[in-house]
Amino acid sequence: MNKKSGTSKAAADKLVKNIRRKTRQTYSAEEKIRIVLAGLVRRHIKWDIRAV
Repeated sequence: MNKKSGTSKAAADKLVKNIRRKTRQTYSAEEKIRIVLAGLVRRHIKWDIRAV
C-alpha cells in the first residue's frame, strides 16, 4: 500500500464524518423524552410476550 492511497482514505473518512456531523438530526427535549418512552414501551411489550 502506498502512502498516497492511505492519505486519500483518511481525507475521505474526514469528509464523510464532517458531512454526517453537519446533517445530523437535532431533537428537542420533548422529542427525546418521546423516543425514550417509546423504547421503554417496546421493551415492556417484549417482556410480556416472553412471560406468556
